[in-house]
Amino acid sequence: MSGKGVRNVIVIGGGPAGYTAALYAARAMLEPLVIEGVSWGGQLMITSEVENFPGYPEGVLGPQMMSDLRTQAERFGTEFVTDDVVSVDLSKRPFRVSTDEQELLAKTLIVATGANARQIGLASELALQGKGVSYCAVCDAAFFRGQEVAVIGGGDSALEDALFLTRFADKVTLVHRRDEFRAAPIMVARVEANEKIEILTSMVPEEVLDPDGGRVTGVRLRNTKTGDTSELEISGFFVAIGHEPNTALFLDWLDHDEAGYLITRPRSTATNVPGVFAAGDVQDSVYRQAITAAASGCMASLEAERMLAAEEHEH
Repeated sequence: MSGKGVRNVIVIGGGPAGYTAALYAARAMLEPLVIEGVSWGGQLMITSEVENFPGYPEGVLGPQMMSDLRTQAERFGTEFVTDDVVSVDLSKRPFRVSTDEQELLAKTLIVATGANARQIGLASELALQGKGVSYCAVCDAAFFRGQEVAVIGGGDSALEDALFLTRFADKVTLVHRRDEFRAAPIMVARVEANEKIEILTSMVPEEVLDPDGGRVTGVRLRNTKTGDTSELEISGFFVAIGHEPNTALFLDWLDHDEAGYLITRPRSTATNVPGVFAAGDVQDSVYRQAITAAASGCMASLEAERMLAAEEHEH
């Protein structure tokens, strides 16, 4: 694989952004290489049903959609390395990208390593992912029409999720481990004013029920002050305790915000290092949807292609 010398484009990451970038680069005859990671497919691999991606009128299973995107990129000649990147050197071009197995060189680099929703860390939460446990209210709220659900968290996104869910669910219980919310006062006021939302503070989830049954039926909560436990009957368990972008490898090289999201130039996917582009959730803390990730993957590929064409023209 490394016998090819310097690649035109290397894409790091195998989610909607990475595969879309590869699709565009491959169709532009740039022969892209995607280092997709051992656990390729990104967050959609823990999503059961996707109903809001255009072109799938009946909905599609998350893993199936990722497989479709990958196959489409492959059809036009994309090569894949199913390995994780362990280090990068962006000090000069060509850029060096190392996996455990090999070192690869690239004229341009598209970083599409995504972000992970923070998990609580319960075994039962893991067992019920996509079976009532969700990390995206916007994606999954419609599956809980007329049901009772819980949202875990105390920041703006948790309160936004709780409010959004009231459009579908009959009742939303907002569970927060502290006495007070970190969210903006106006958000707290909206939540408190909503009749469908019940607020439980100083509570933490201890177990999501019922992993054996293969479907969320409730949650066991523990009061952080008294230690007492109680059970809440729900069919949806929404975790909203933040996201972490997968940017550790790039923080020394690329500009980023306090949370670690890569900063791109306005109306562009270009980073502060010429030739390095960032696409998808790795640079988007706002929308975090498969469709927006795919769109920015397209943008990154077009920008990389233009840069390479301009350089070729100069020579």
